[in-house]
Amino acid sequence: MTKNTLFKSLLVFAVLCLTTTHFCNADTKEKKYIPTEENMNSREAFRDDKFGIFLHWGLYSMLARGEWTMTNQNLNRDEYAKLASGFYPSKFDAHEWVSAIKASGAKYICFTTRHHEGFSMFHTQWSDYNIVDATPFKRDVLKELADECHKQGIALHLYYSHLDWYREDYYPLGRTGRGTGRTKHGEWKTYYQFMNNQLTELLTNYGPIRTIWFDGWWDHDQDPDFDWQLPEQYAMIHRLQPSCLIGNNHHQIPFAGEDIQIFERDLPGENSSGLSGQDISALPLETCETMNGMWGYKITDQEYKSPKTLIHYLVKAAGKNANLLMNIGPQPNGELPEIAISRLKEIGEWMKIYGETIYGTRSGSVAPHDWGVTTRKENRMFVHILDLPDNGLYLPMTEKVKKAVVFKDKTPIKYMQDKQGVVLKFKEAPTDIDYVIELTLAD
Repeated sequence: MTKNTLFKSLLVFAVLCLTTTHFCNADTKEKKYIPTEENMNSREAFRDDKFGIFLHWGLYSMLARGEWTMTNQNLNRDEYAKLASGFYPSKFDAHEWVSAIKASGAKYICFTTRHHEGFSMFHTQWSDYNIVDATPFKRDVLKELADECHKQGIALHLYYSHLDWYREDYYPLGRTGRGTGRTKHGEWKTYYQFMNNQLTELLTNYGPIRTIWFDGWWDHDQDPDFDWQLPEQYAMIHRLQPSCLIGNNHHQIPFAGEDIQIFERDLPGENSSGLSGQDISALPLETCETMNGMWGYKITDQEYKSPKTLIHYLVKAAGKNANLLMNIGPQPNGELPEIAISRLKEIGEWMKIYGETIYGTRSGSVAPHDWGVTTRKENRMFVHILDLPDNGLYLPMTEKVKKAVVFKDKTPIKYMQDKQGVVLKFKEAPTDIDYVIELTLAD
């Protein structure tokens, strides 16, 4: 090999290393994740959307006791699997689902393709235990949902469980699902290949997927030596769809290769649920929360949060620079619960007026307080007053305010400013669900 040929070969190798999703370290042979330009653009689009809907749907909906029934009741895997022969969601209509969700103002849907029960809610060639081959319904609901999302301009995210209470080759067993009757115990390598085969299908057969949303890592959190082999799996996902984001609901700080950070049942920086004590990263943030008390459909759980509570959660998430992924558990007949539909409509009516103060914003310079939060878009800062007992509000901020108005009708608001902050004065204490003041800041 000539010197010129050698130089050109080394140059090509270097360029390839820099332009792929992983950077090659010639000395250590380690791989460091470097997101592509498409991925970075997808992250910004995700940040801008601010609001998505989670859909927890599987065989567990038939038992109407939530998505953890299989392990909570130690249901035998073979008996549980018989549910599939009676699963016929005759009322499922992807158009109706996506239309109702879009009307709420949500910009994306996250659908459970395979939950911990092990049943695939899509047509897969790697297992007969799926909604097309194992049920009389014989329809790929994910394909119908994906087509409708793409048609209506709703981004599609796919939930995928890392753990499985059904398969024998999910071994060694984790801390959940130990009473489901798995006795033959296959090998991890076949289960890992099964997951990667299914993920390849999901990223090949259903069009653009913006996020793969993993769950279940915590099943082995008491076994620190267990290797989920995530780097290789993450690399495969980014190779199949470079713009696809990866999130993992592991309740830890983000791992290498992940593109978003997830918080469960808490806003970033809060930990009332005991699941979100991790530090906050610089990645795009998302908090997931239920509309009632459960993720999967539970017939006795009709304690739906009020429209005010749900809107406040969405606003508070935006004020903490995070998205809200709000969950609905579809019924076994394929319909979204009537109360959930009502909540979607009410949120949608609010978003028609105030969406501009949420979409495309980042957290404002005034940190969240008991009274509310701030969001910002260029030289406009939106003060979201959620609970103010009097008619005055002090904002500790250094930016120069040029104008202050009520957002919904542009009525001027009296204010005073000094070097330490701004004082807003109202005729009476605000009583709206969210009383939004728009501040125009000096350039």
